Amino acid sequence: MAIFIYSLCAFTALLCSGLLLRSYHKTKYRLLLWAGLCFVLQTVNNTLLVIDKLVPSTDFLTWRLLIALISMMFLIYGLIWDCE
Repeated sequence: MAIFIYSLCAFTALLCSGLLLRSYHKTKYRLLLWAGLCFVLQTVNNTLLVIDKLVPSTDFLTWRLLIALISMMFLIYGLIWDCE
């Protein structure tokens, strides 16, 4: 059941990133770009979590934390420098 929930989280992050980047492509509002990149990396993070739970011999904790940090840095950068 947990794998299903984690997979839904990955799919939701993928959907959000697609919608944000599509909206950025139409409006060229840069905050949408940074939020979209954040959600792209959150999709990668959630996908690694699903793989980590499916294959018990793997440990992607360090990679997942690093990707989460980088994704939040994208969002914080966008909120600080590109907010109008």
